Amino acid sequence: MAEGGALSGRVALVTGAGRGLGLAIARRLAAEGAAVWLNGRDEAALARAADAVGRRARPLAFDIADDRATARAFDRLAEGGLDILVNNAGQRDRRQLEVLDRAAVRALMEVNLVAPFDLARRAAPLLAARGQGRIVNITSIAADIARGGDAAYTASKGALAALTRALAAELGGARITVNAVAPGFFATEANHAMVSDPAVAEHLRRRTALGRWGRPDEIAGAVAFLAGDEAAYITGQTLSIDGGYTSHF
Repeated sequence: MAEGGALSGRVALVTGAGRGLGLAIARRLAAEGAAVWLNGRDEAALARAADAVGRRARPLAFDIADDRATARAFDRLAEGGLDILVNNAGQRDRRQLEVLDRAAVRALMEVNLVAPFDLARRAAPLLAARGQGRIVNITSIAADIARGGDAAYTASKGALAALTRALAAELGGARITVNAVAPGFFATEANHAMVSDPAVAEHLRRRTALGRWGRPDEIAGAVAFLAGDEAAYITGQTLSIDGGYTSHF
């Protein structure tokens, strides 16, 4: 890996970085020169992911929905400082309205909304202490469009998009930018069944302008841009990366 890079000297935390989009984001930030903390709950998976990312990566296992575990993790982060927070971890509960109860909705909101709020709250003073900072939330095109059987997830991502705008307004005075990236259909391990489904492939061929699944590295580049100096005057925005899925009908 070449020395230097657009993010040289920066320290980043990427949640849900053991695989998929989170791992791709961590890999790109490290390639740009950042030291990257990889978060997740599975210590063994994180260790493998850190090895795959390279020498600038370190695992930091904790459950973002666990307040005490998160507090301990941020005590550790405070020792070395923090410049970039990427709220990538999330859950999905694809079930019809009649079978979703309050407990299920609360559990989803805890991971997809409350935890990103809490992580941003804890990260803000660490970012401010560095003179500037970047928060990037991974939302979804489901924040703006919807389909049946996905009400809780859609609501959580819509709320995260709103939180992005609210945090941008609140933290701008500390030179902290807060933006979001909204993925469309991406070929990750979590979507393996859908990726293997010819009907889904045909739907994407017809429905997206580019006619294909997205690749995780195509999200990672956008996050790296928003985390860098070239995006210093961009805040409160959501960038949809969906192959044109939401731009036409």
